[in-house]
Amino acid sequence: MRYKRILLKLSGEVLMGNEGHGIDHATVADIAGQIGDVRGLGVEVAIVLGGGNIYRGKKGEKEGMDRVTGDYVGMVATVINALVLQDTLIRMGTPAVVQTALALERIAEPYDHARARSYLNEGKIVIFACGTGNPYFTTDTAAALRAVETRADILMKATKVDGVYDRDPEVHTDAVFYPEISYSEVLEKDLQVMDLTAITLCKENDIPIAVFSIRVGDNLRKVVLGEKIGTIVRR
Repeated sequence: MRYKRILLKLSGEVLMGNEGHGIDHATVADIAGQIGDVRGLGVEVAIVLGGGNIYRGKKGEKEGMDRVTGDYVGMVATVINALVLQDTLIRMGTPAVVQTALALERIAEPYDHARARSYLNEGKIVIFACGTGNPYFTTDTAAALRAVETRADILMKATKVDGVYDRDPEVHTDAVFYPEISYSEVLEKDLQVMDLTAITLCKENDIPIAVFSIRVGDNLRKVVLGEKIGTIVRR
């Protein structure tokens, strides 16, 4: 295996499949199966989930909602996704724990980096919800932060796009694909890989970022095994 411990960033949009909104349970089951597969290889998997399939704080702000309130609503949306993924994993025989950055003790554990690392050592999947627990910080930043705190070997951003392009490939047919790119180039070219804080955290802590499509059934396994799938961002 190329990587022993990974931090998998899943956007909320990935979980909705082709539904356009909410959660597509068949898609969640497929993703859970991929996670269980790499766990079977001996990989330790931590996960940060977005909530954009349910609610986005920035969208609420555009409609007149206070940005801070909107961001907290978005954090709660990530909890819904986390509980659904946890339940799916457990039903498939894969042990999973949810930790939240906001206090929700009746349904999940409070975030604790030492306990999270202990769970990972035991072979449990650890799902982090509520982002960093602070408004104005994205779940991309939360993923980078949790990758650092759990001492992950790599941050894997699983999306619906097959890697990093200079422009949106769904809009521009002539968009240029980058199989490999440096942190500095991402920042200089203002490529929408992850936000500035997330990229900077990964750069400062020398954590590579893999960007690939989770919609291809064995891509997660291939990235874990070191195959050239998607885009790798590093020094």
